[in-house]
Amino acid sequence: MVLVIDQTLKIYIKTHFCFGENYLIGGKPWAQINFVENIGAAFGWQYGGNLGKLGLSLFRLIAIGFMIYMGLNIKQRVPKGLLVSYAFILAGAMGNMLDSAFYGLIFSDSDYHCLQGPAKLVSFGHGYAGFLHGRVVDMLYFPIAHFPSWLPFLGGEIFFSPIFNIADSAISIGVISIFLFYTRFFNKP
Repeated sequence: MVLVIDQTLKIYIKTHFCFGENYLIGGKPWAQINFVENIGAAFGWQYGGNLGKLGLSLFRLIAIGFMIYMGLNIKQRVPKGLLVSYAFILAGAMGNMLDSAFYGLIFSDSDYHCLQGPAKLVSFGHGYAGFLHGRVVDMLYFPIAHFPSWLPFLGGEIFFSPIFNIADSAISIGVISIFLFYTRFFNKP
């Protein structure tokens, strides 16, 4: 379900928003849809140009394969919480991998100035990039200020500024839950 929601939202944003377009959710400045694309990892982190992008994509493929292999070969009883955590991580990794692997092949380029309008689906292989070189669609932005705006010299500074997607959130939730419940998941009674 996480993968379906992630891809549905990404495709909608990619085909209905221009690059950099912003929309306030419920009119609130702290909850926004802000369409950007990144060539790197979660939360817009980037690694070394085209070679870094290819390396990251290959790492994602290996990690996804390993997680699927582990899931298929579990021979002992595993806590449900651990399985759910792994499922979140796997769904998130697969969601971002789909963007990276195929979006460059099936979408036109997102136009920052919106002269051509939002990106469009194109014939397979006629998109803006090759296999494993697509950009990941990010859109969720919650700029959280760590000091109230009424404090002199400190007010209004942004504490959390990454723009992310459902897949990034799923990976983060899965990893954080494993850390939080580590003893429950891995200590045998």
